[in-house]
Amino acid sequence: MSLNKDGSYTGFIKVQLKLVRPVSVPSSKKPPSLQDARRGPGRGTAVKRRTSFYLPKDAVKHLHVLSRTRAREVIEALLRKFLVVDDPRKFALFERAERHSQVYLRKLSDDEQPLRLRLLAGPSEKALSFVLKENDSGEVNWDAFSMPELHNFLRILQREEEEHLRQILQKYSYCRQKIQEALHACPLG
Repeated sequence: MSLNKDGSYTGFIKVQLKLVRPVSVPSSKKPPSLQDARRGPGRGTAVKRRTSFYLPKDAVKHLHVLSRTRAREVIEALLRKFLVVDDPRKFALFERAERHSQVYLRKLSDDEQPLRLRLLAGPSEKALSFVLKENDSGEVNWDAFSMPELHNFLRILQREEEEHLRQILQKYSYCRQKIQEALHACPLG
């Protein structure tokens, strides 16, 4: 931790990545240069091809940030470090606290300052740590997805719908068969 002349300070925060879905990175024949990584996703040349993969489960990344660095900027910096080209709005930064053997997660607003929160919580990581997760607020921000991703969602939903319909038809066909067997087995009278 170091104090700057303007009254701000710099330090490290540790962020655990708990992503369930795959992330997209640029697919290119040559590895990205240091300048490409600094430019980050969406800047400079447009990404024409993407490759999706899962980040390692529970990966941890340390970031050197300023006290005035906002949560949104932390998310963008993490995505740049891993060369992820997905929209940053798909992700959210959470504070994780452990109290009385229970874990509490709270989504940080875009303007909260993680380094300040870390300092106020004290040295214990059980008191406060940070987690990057998918932004599952209940509402889907469809603008954050590309057209191929949206088409893929539609295909998946159509397959799920067809499978559900098949299961329902199979269930009622089985019920119809059992009712007919019961009717044939009963003497008319």
